Amino acid sequence: MYVGTLSFDLLLGDVHSLKEKRSVVRPIVAELQRKYAVSVAETGNQNLHRRAEIGLAVVSGEWDHLTDVLDRCERLVAGRPEVELLSVRRRLHSDED
Repeated sequence: MYVGTLSFDLLLGDVHSLKEKRSVVRPIVAELQRKYAVSVAETGNQNLHRRAEIGLAVVSGEWDHLTDVLDRCERLVAGRPEVELLSVRRRLHSDED
């Protein structure tokens, strides 16, 4: 069994309220869940209207599948024009760790 996590630090574009922030972050979270069947949530910076942290986790029986899903998720977030991806932290674990 392999577990992978991603933590995205995002700078949001023209956002001036927490309500506007939700309208940017929620579609990203929903698309990641729908397309890749991952566990994902906004995990930090909830009180800042121009910053967001999104955490994501994947469990797989195959290492290659795990890294492929994480790569696709990272490309999806990086390709969103309404956010600037400041950093991504990736962690990979196996049941042998």
